Amino acid sequence: MAATVPDDIVKTLHARLAELGGNIARIETALRAPLDADFAEQAAELEGQDALHGIEGSHLAEAQAIHAALARIAAGNYGECSNCGAEIPAARLRAVPTATRCVNCAD
Repeated sequence: MAATVPDDIVKTLHARLAELGGNIARIETALRAPLDADFAEQAAELEGQDALHGIEGSHLAEAQAIHAALARIAAGNYGECSNCGAEIPAARLRAVPTATRCVNCAD
């Protein structure tokens, strides 16, 4: 079982999750906005929506990784390499709090 999870990592995960939630909500609001009546403007807006969908997908994937990390914390196996079972160093977890593999296995 992994060592106790430092509070700063837990706080970082929760803060980033809250930030992502706000970003996702703003993107969803923008995507629900009606299109302009002008066809040329609609084309530009649709192009912008494509970009927003990409960003939203990225944010959703990151939020899923954070939820998985929080689940590992709750289960008591956060910080264990999912490949070899070794302990992931705290410095790596501070740099990449959603890391599931140690540096050797990640390479």
